[in-house]
Amino acid sequence: MKVKVNQDACIGCGACAAICSEVFELNDEGLSEAKTEDVKEENKDEVRDAADSCPTGAILVEE
Repeated sequence: MKVKVNQDACIGCGACAAICSEVFELNDEGLSEAKTEDVKEENKDEVRDAADSCPTGAILVEE
């Protein structure tokens, strides 16, 4: 699984980082970014939850 954050769509609400801080963090501009594009097996469910929780659909998950 791979994950990316569309910076143009992100509003910096921080829900993704709260759900899965192992993968997501807020950058200096207050927007979310993925710490790594390749998601470890143990984080896959949390990444899916974060994507589902994103109010703008900015998290792109590729299975």
